[in-house]
Amino acid sequence: MKHITVKGLKLEYRDYSAAQPGLPTLLLLHEGLGSVGMWRHFPEKLAARTGCRVIVWSRAGYGGSEPYPEPRTVRYMHREGEEMLPALLAALEIERPILIGHSDGGSIALIFAGAYPTVPLGVAVMAPHEFVEEETLAGIRAARKVWEETDWPHKLGRYHRDAQRVFSDWNDCWLSPAFRDWNIEAYLPRIRCPVLAIQGEDDEYATMRQIEVIAAAVPGTQLLKLPDCGHSPQRDQESAVLEALDAFIRRASGS
Repeated sequence: MKHITVKGLKLEYRDYSAAQPGLPTLLLLHEGLGSVGMWRHFPEKLAARTGCRVIVWSRAGYGGSEPYPEPRTVRYMHREGEEMLPALLAALEIERPILIGHSDGGSIALIFAGAYPTVPLGVAVMAPHEFVEEETLAGIRAARKVWEETDWPHKLGRYHRDAQRVFSDWNDCWLSPAFRDWNIEAYLPRIRCPVLAIQGEDDEYATMRQIEVIAAAVPGTQLLKLPDCGHSPQRDQESAVLEALDAFIRRASGS
């Protein structure tokens, strides 16, 4: 594990070297309860499949990364997309990445692509959110019940220095009345790079509207709707996701 300081916070990351020269760097943005470790073997498989350099990191407060000193607000994903991600790219000296985000990470990637439309070569999102649905809130309420009644805190603790704060920040924020109006659809028409949006047909946190609004706002968006797949396509349908990402990366980079 490596570490880099971004805006005064020490963040953990892993860097998988490129196997082929001249290919873009891929940045993986994790879900709302994710971290470097929770990607498991997916980043190295993606690097092997594409030949690209792959970087995966834990956002502030996740995994072993230092947390923000202040409480989370409803604009936490805006902060990541508009402030922290540009700072991370500058620190790593990466100019034209392809972003690959899951869930919250997908939303952050879309915010970044809308705020900095000339920077990314492409954006691939898996189970992203652009607005709040009742299906999402029902899934998050169910997650709280599982958290309180099972050994999930112990299991999540294997991946985070403060699993309780990770869960509470995510769960409490999404279920707060102030979050009901959260929406990032205004960023979508500003996106200029190719977009791939992937979602499972059995996603327990969202309907297909979440990726369909991307296609409606960003011309040329490629949609992939996966059967027998829940909220984590990279785990439930790993082979299909790797194949789709490989083809998308080649198209976005012109390789």
